Amino acid sequence: MAVPLRHELKFFITPLQYEVLSRTLKATLNPDPHGNEKNQYHIRSLYFDTFDDAALYDKVNGSANRSKYRIRIYNFSDRMIRLECKSKYRDLISKRSVRITRDLAEQLISADPTGLESTASGLMGDVYREMRTRLLHPVVIVDYLREAYLHPAEEVRITFDMQLRSGLGRVDMFNPDVPTVPPFDHNEIILEVKYNQVLPPYIANILSFALRDGAVRSAISKYVYCRRFEFKDF
Repeated sequence: MAVPLRHELKFFITPLQYEVLSRTLKATLNPDPHGNEKNQYHIRSLYFDTFDDAALYDKVNGSANRSKYRIRIYNFSDRMIRLECKSKYRDLISKRSVRITRDLAEQLISADPTGLESTASGLMGDVYREMRTRLLHPVVIVDYLREAYLHPAEEVRITFDMQLRSGLGRVDMFNPDVPTVPPFDHNEIILEVKYNQVLPPYIANILSFALRDGAVRSAISKYVYCRRFEFKDF
């Protein structure tokens, strides 16, 4: 089955731009149903990479086509655990995702793909292949707080990601007390805008007005930022 391709725009924004845009979106779009009373929830992802850090260097070198594997949980809970692969094809993105058990998550965290060789899931089959042939393994925990707004037209999803923190070399993602540090110098806020084919004009106008004082589109990777303390050559 073909995986839908979507547009994804990313910006660093100021606290003032966040306040203006957040208030406007609250009045015009739908809040994410998973958010709390502030329409926010915590995301923790454990990213995987190969023995030669292919995902890291593909991103740093600007490779047109690339993929990243991760396990993701919400609000430090294991009630919903997802294994995901996010891929980029030039200016478009896609995401494959499957729900997994805590036991399987722990098995993959130990870099053991035993049993996945006979899976019917294409995503799990890819993880099996990558672990066996390229030594795919967990490398870094990425934490942040997300605020999200939705609109059914073009499946628009606008998110603010804040309080980004890196778990450094730790991979015990189910430990809520794992030490983390901020990779940014000033606790930057990341705005992400995702949609299918065309961003509805009135939403584009809202973004343009709120960001009129300057917000440059950037190729932001939370994964790369959270590995900045490893003294890699990038």
